[in-house]
Amino acid sequence: MAVVFAAVKGKKLTKLIAENDGVQADLEIRTFAAAVRAETMLLEHRAEGHSAIEIDHGKVDWYVILSDERGEQAAMSIEYGRKPYEIQYKDGTIEERPGSDGLFILHRAFHLPKKGVKVALGRVRLLKRGR
Repeated sequence: MAVVFAAVKGKKLTKLIAENDGVQADLEIRTFAAAVRAETMLLEHRAEGHSAIEIDHGKVDWYVILSDERGEQAAMSIEYGRKPYEIQYKDGTIEERPGSDGLFILHRAFHLPKKGVKVALGRVRLLKRGR
């Protein structure tokens, strides 16, 4: 009967495998390939140029990030879309903003399904006019 060890020299087997040079090299290649696919899709839809695809690497994990200098909500709106919403200014005027469908750039770059994704609800914000 085979014996399976949960740890080798005090290190969890899963972490030992994840930190293996060959595994890390393969993850780097796959991450780069997904980032190239995502960047290509983003360039097809970019309107103003605020967004970018970035790669980050932790001790074990690799990340492909949809970054937007306007903030996290802007990147989420690009990926998942948004419902139409209104901005109500303090002077009482209301400005309607249209909704948009999500581009699912990261989902498509990693060949993930879009099933089950819900768009965040629209919101009303009070702002000074001109901001």
